[in-house]
Amino acid sequence: MDNLNEKPWLRFLVRWLVCSLGLWIAAAILSNSISYNNEFGVIVVAGLLLAIINTILKPILVIFTLPAIVLTLGLFMILINGLTVFLVSHLYSSLEITNFWAAAFAGMVIGFVNFLVSAILKEVEM
Repeated sequence: MDNLNEKPWLRFLVRWLVCSLGLWIAAAILSNSISYNNEFGVIVVAGLLLAIINTILKPILVIFTLPAIVLTLGLFMILINGLTVFLVSHLYSSLEITNFWAAAFAGMVIGFVNFLVSAILKEVEM
């Protein structure tokens, strides 16, 4: 199996899949706070937007908030992840997130899904 680092487009597709899957799981858990009108396309488009934001904007946010991340031993990343998810909900009105804490929870779910997918892909590459 080819290494994901050798194919940036494949790495982006995996990121898109992980973001979409994480949003879908978070919406299922927090159905009162996250709504996508049960339309699969909304999750796919929101996942794409989130993958783009995570590729472009998130590294800049991490650099600017590095002192807070270090002081909180990484817990500040929950707020950054929540901010990116909340931003997607404002940019794409079909994805409705009622409050920032629901977005932060969705960010944690996406992070957990990312962890699981990364672990599976590492096992497959070995």
